[in-house]
Amino acid sequence: MSAVSNRSPLNPQENPTSQQPHASSLTLLSFNIQVGIRTSTYGQYLTRGWKHLLPHEARLRNLYRIAEVVRGYDVVGLQEIDGGSLRSGFINQVEFLSELADFPYWYAQLNRDLGPLAQHGNGLLTRIEPAELGDHKLPGAIPGRGAMFLRLPFADSDMLVVMIHLSLGRQARRRQLSYIAERVAAERHVVIMGDMNSPMRQLLEASPLKSLELHGVDHLAPTYPAWAPAFALDHVLVSSGLQIKNYQVIDCLLSDHLPVAVEVAVR
Repeated sequence: MSAVSNRSPLNPQENPTSQQPHASSLTLLSFNIQVGIRTSTYGQYLTRGWKHLLPHEARLRNLYRIAEVVRGYDVVGLQEIDGGSLRSGFINQVEFLSELADFPYWYAQLNRDLGPLAQHGNGLLTRIEPAELGDHKLPGAIPGRGAMFLRLPFADSDMLVVMIHLSLGRQARRRQLSYIAERVAAERHVVIMGDMNSPMRQLLEASPLKSLELHGVDHLAPTYPAWAPAFALDHVLVSSGLQIKNYQVIDCLLSDHLPVAVEVAVR
């Protein structure tokens, strides 16, 4: 299992609602939750920007709604979470969602530690006990981007799920994708999902991922901005031995991105 380093167990909840290991298909969801902030216009990035720094009761109500969206899936990748600081009311949002949605295993990745002001990162929720977890800091001119490598029992072997949130800059994204591609090249079953800040064609045809021969869905739906979707920036990509049986962009105004849901099976 040399493709995954920095091993760390996910945090188990009591009374877990677990999925059977070695399932023949898995349902996955990727969702940039914008630290629980609901946005419905571009102007609210300015008028509600203070919510990225200070607590607000609407954030907690929004997390309850997000929990209802993520509840029905086997594995959930979350981007832009808060791990417990002033702005979130010192609530670890990943742990909180795992409790609300009955996920037995969760992990919060810290990428930008601003002390009591903000604990910015990514999160994982899973109903399947992981065999391995890698917490990786991605390269970039400005630190603060991360990837999580989750190995799960799947079909007759295992699956490596890589959850990422890439930078806005194209050169930084290339460096980050090169880092990921090198570490998954020898894997049999791979899923790469998250907020990639890129169109799918660019990822598959003009990035370091091209060598992996990944594929997505033929007809993409836009995911950003959530209130008037125009750009497909959130993706689920799978290796050649896998197929995407179902694909859906969920229409819910709970963040500035829409969540992407898929069912993945052996081809």
